Amino acid sequence: MVVSTRRFGSYTGAMATFVFRLQAPRPNFALDMTDAEREIMGRHASYWQPLVDEGRMVVFGPVLDSTGSWGLGVVEADDEDEIRAFAAGDPAVTTGTATIEMGRMLAGFVRPG
Repeated sequence: MVVSTRRFGSYTGAMATFVFRLQAPRPNFALDMTDAEREIMGRHASYWQPLVDEGRMVVFGPVLDSTGSWGLGVVEADDEDEIRAFAAGDPAVTTGTATIEMGRMLAGFVRPG
């Protein structure tokens, strides 16, 4: 388990680190979204914004690689069930636009803040 004792806003404590992969409906999704998909992805970004504002989101955004495009999120959280439920409520997921895979990091390093 990765543990952080960094202070974010009003929270101080140990948190685990979770990695999310947002799988888009097609490889070139980030480059050729329809207007309707772009609106959903705007809601997707807004949905995760509170975790950015709280300092719990380590990194968040689209990735382009040899397989196409997909989304990456790395989040520190103290309740795995809660963060899984939060991810399941993502508008990109609830609309069927994308799926989310989630894993818990077992070990790793975070650069000093």
